[in-house]
Amino acid sequence: RAYPVFNGTAANVVALQAMTDRWGAVICTATAHVHMDECGAPEKMGGLKLLVVPTVDGKITPALVEDQARSFEDEHRARPQVVSITQTTELGTAYTVEEITAICSHAHGLGMRVHVDGARIANAAATLGVALRAMTTDAGVDVVSFGGTKNGLMLGEVVVVLDPTIGAGLGLAYVRKMSMQLASKMRFISAQLDALLSGDLWLRNAVHSNAMAQRLAAGVRHLPELEIARSVQANAVFAILPPEVTARLLERFAFHVWDDRTGEVRWMTAFDTTEDDVDAFAAAIREELAR
Repeated sequence: RAYPVFNGTAANVVALQAMTDRWGAVICTATAHVHMDECGAPEKMGGLKLLVVPTVDGKITPALVEDQARSFEDEHRARPQVVSITQTTELGTAYTVEEITAICSHAHGLGMRVHVDGARIANAAATLGVALRAMTTDAGVDVVSFGGTKNGLMLGEVVVVLDPTIGAGLGLAYVRKMSMQLASKMRFISAQLDALLSGDLWLRNAVHSNAMAQRLAAGVRHLPELEIARSVQANAVFAILPPEVTARLLERFAFHVWDDRTGEVRWMTAFDTTEDDVDAFAAAIREELAR
C-alpha cells in the first residue's frame, strides 16, 4: 500500500507512528535525518522516542541493534520496536543489500520492524546497480519512506507499506490524516509520482546526480589544501577546505558546512545539476584556493 504525503519529514513521522506502540522506541544513528534534520518532529508530532547510536559511516549494524535491545522487557524503558535506516545515509554511504538483509533478519528476530528513510533510495539503487525491490521487499524491509523531491518532484514523498499488518485496514490512512498530510488535491502529488515511476525516469535522474558527484570529486580531488573526506558513493561529496576558502565560496554558492571544527563541507548534486554547473563550481574552488 502507498500513501503520498507532502514531504520527507512527514513520510518518516507518519510511517514511524504507524509502526510503533505508544510506549515504543525507534533505533536510529546519530546522523540520521529523523534525529538531526527534522526539528524534533518525530518527538513532538509523533510522540516517538528515538534511541540514537553513534556510527563512523552513518550505517547501523545488527550489533548496534542488539545493544539497544538490552532490558527489552523492562517496563521502565521505552521498548525498541523499530530500526530506522537511511538509504543513502546523511554521510553519503549506501547500505548493500546484504547489510539491509542482515539488519532486517536480526531486527525481526527481536520482534522489531525495519523502516527505511528512502529520501535518496533511488541514488542507492543507482550506485549499487540493484532493483528497488532487492533492497526493500526482498531484504525484509517493512516500510519505506520513498523519496520524490530529491529526485525530481516539485513536492511529495510516499509511505510504502510492505508488511500488510502495519496500519492494517485504514489505520495508516487515519495516521496520515491526523498528521495533516491528506491533501484535498492529493492527485497533484500522485501524478508526479506516477510520472517518476512509470518508466525509468527515477533511475535516470539518480544515475545523473550520482555521475555529477563523481565529476565534481574528480575535478577537485587533486587540488592543494583540499581533501575529499569520504568515499563518494552517491550524490554527496564531502571535502575539507580552509575556512577562509569556504567563507568566500559561500558568498557565491549555497552548500552545507558539515563540521566547522574540521572544515568539512558537504556538496550535493541533483537530478538537474549540469556538467557546466559542476565545472563552474570546480573552477571557483580552484580560483579561491589560489588566492
